[in-house]
Amino acid sequence: MTRIEQLYPRLPVRGADAAIAFYRDAFGAELVERYATPDGAVVHALLRAGPVQWAVKDGDEYDPAPPDGGGSAILALYVDDADAVAEAMLAGGAEVRFPVADQPYGERGGRLTDPFGHQWMVAQRTENLTPEEIEERTKAMFAE
Repeated sequence: MTRIEQLYPRLPVRGADAAIAFYRDAFGAELVERYATPDGAVVHALLRAGPVQWAVKDGDEYDPAPPDGGGSAILALYVDDADAVAEAMLAGGAEVRFPVADQPYGERGGRLTDPFGHQWMVAQRTENLTPEEIEERTKAMFAE
């Protein structure tokens, strides 16, 4: 079997350089690499925050940016302070989809849509639960 060496999401956006600035401010991301066409359109920009990497690019006819396309994935971002990250995202223009709150499945988290149309589930683990405990709590949450 082939060995997987790396996997990261690529987010088509409207305004890749603005997205890079947003992710720097909201997540403390560093720009690892950035490549652009002669007219300045970003075709690939790799960002890193801690051990996590993702890429952005300017949307085009092949990779449309939200709301015309893309945005179908929800990115789950685990952090040490979900409230602080959500506040930083909001300060940069993100919108709350689900507010950050304590969840019965052992996390504190919420969901925000960044200014480029991508959804981020921002969460921190608050309890170490077994899969069985999570299943039980999840069923109870939806039974209400």
